[in-house]
Amino acid sequence: MNKITPFLWFNDNAEEAMNYYVSIFPNSRVISAWKGPDGKVMGVSFVLNGQEVRGLNGGPQFKPTEAFSFFVDCDSQEEVDMYWNKLTADGGQESMCGWLKDKYGLSWQIIPTALGRLMGDKDPKKSQAVTQCMLKMKKIVVADLQKAYDEAQ
Repeated sequence: MNKITPFLWFNDNAEEAMNYYVSIFPNSRVISAWKGPDGKVMGVSFVLNGQEVRGLNGGPQFKPTEAFSFFVDCDSQEEVDMYWNKLTADGGQESMCGWLKDKYGLSWQIIPTALGRLMGDKDPKKSQAVTQCMLKMKKIVVADLQKAYDEAQ
């Protein structure tokens, strides 16, 4: 069991969000949902790709912000596309540089491992070219990053 567990605040849809996230990521499962004195679900606990997460139906006082995001390390463009499409569906919003907000307002970074490898190149011209390319993207496209890298002089 982890000693540090992300704890998410929802208005009144923690159970719905939990079920949604568990349906998207492998190695995920519902642990529990517990009810408050009024008989409605008050909190949830689930595993998201091996990471335990908890959520609370705390009401409308607080909304998620980009100050907290889930970072998803993707091995391929297909994986980037799959998570991007699922998490922006039904009201999610694209942002810049691999960031998005899902329909519950949570921020996610859907990032291919190639981005770090290409941006971290020892040749500053190549790494800058990749960075400039990435800064123009919403969803990260590995082929475009690779092209910028290959064409850097």
